[in-house]
Amino acid sequence: MSSDELIPAATVILGRDGADGLEVLMLRRNSKIAFGGAWVFPGGRVDPDDAGSNELERAHSAAVRESMEETGLDISSAELGVWSYWVPPPMKSIVTEGKKRRFSTWFFVAEAPADEVKIDMGEIHEHRWLRPAEAIKLQRAGEIELIPPTFVTLVQLSEVSSIEGAVASRVDITPPQFVTRPIVGKPITLTWEGDVAYVDPTLIDAEGPRNRLTMAEGNWAYDQR
Repeated sequence: MSSDELIPAATVILGRDGADGLEVLMLRRNSKIAFGGAWVFPGGRVDPDDAGSNELERAHSAAVRESMEETGLDISSAELGVWSYWVPPPMKSIVTEGKKRRFSTWFFVAEAPADEVKIDMGEIHEHRWLRPAEAIKLQRAGEIELIPPTFVTLVQLSEVSSIEGAVASRVDITPPQFVTRPIVGKPITLTWEGDVAYVDPTLIDAEGPRNRLTMAEGNWAYDQR
């Protein structure tokens, strides 16, 4: 497999309604595997045995399976909304360390069962229920590590008041697609379709629409307008 070949994957945002609003389940990955040490939503690659007649259906099956494997939560009967679709940039356009792999990932959202979370202490070493805004605050304080798709998703979720509202917001809509194009500089900026600089990076400072993540140290900021 070449470093630029896309590996199908699935992620599921598991949410519940806490005393102060929506909380999402976040997992800290083993430091020795892909995205090691980062706090992520449950998920992983789509396996050949995952059921479905197309990419989205197989990703749905993978989301259910990965949820059970990583958290012990059975969401097979839950309603899953399609939250978004993510494609990272080609490896030659970004700086990476270690093994280079590109995952094209469907993000789903579902209400978490009330059962106890049971992590495997293999791929996953810790879990926490966090309000989206709280997770962003912890990342900016340097207390947890996030990857760009997780950060942007948390920003989106911070505008939702309940898990029911999060799932309902994804019914009968075309999920947004984040096919990433980076603009290397200080800070690094990731752009997506709809941004004024998405096609022409020289327009990064031009007036116009925004759909970008500016990754200044200690102060990531997602701008979509």
